Amino acid sequence: MLDFVLYMVFSILETSAMFYLAFKVFKIDIYPVEIVFAGLLMAFISYFLRHDYELVLTDVAIQYLLTFCFLWLLFKIHVFYAIVMTALTYLTYMFIQSTCYFLLKITGLYYLELSYTSIGVYILQLISAMIAFNIGIYIGKKRKGFDFVPDKQNVKIKIELREIKIFILSAPSLIFVVLMVYLTQKYSQYFFLMPMVYAILLYAYLYLSYKKDRTDNEFIS
Repeated sequence: MLDFVLYMVFSILETSAMFYLAFKVFKIDIYPVEIVFAGLLMAFISYFLRHDYELVLTDVAIQYLLTFCFLWLLFKIHVFYAIVMTALTYLTYMFIQSTCYFLLKITGLYYLELSYTSIGVYILQLISAMIAFNIGIYIGKKRKGFDFVPDKQNVKIKIELREIKIFILSAPSLIFVVLMVYLTQKYSQYFFLMPMVYAILLYAYLYLSYKKDRTDNEFIS
């Protein structure tokens, strides 16, 4: 029972941090009740996939798809931009978490146990979520972020070369997220490459997003 409660609490915390960061990056209003609801549902599904069926990689893929579906159908983001937001959010959060994981393994904190319960994963989730929340808070206070994502579904979008490039970058993000989990499980000695890959993809994503923002005459504050 304790494992279930801890899993739910930290999973909801992580999911909430990801949505919060996504909305702050794209200057969209925060909906705390809907965010917690989405996090609760995603955590519940994740728990049973991982603990009852041991489908870790399947869970990662489903969580990614659920994030997209909630952005699109619950938060009413246009389907094209929901794909963009999902990819950028996961790349950002996976960069944060993979870096934290690498540092925690070096320091040995990831292997801490308390009363025969491994707390390293919870420490990783807590630190990653707090960093994501703080980045979102900083972006909000400094009025940074991008303006080109409309918070309506019925808006007409003009697909140009830059949008196509952003979409192409979005496509492999799920693959890299699943790959991170796979490397953690099977080839942990190569895991140090993942933060580097995430950093490169994230830089390209942010660069194209910035250029699109400027093209649409919506300057970053």
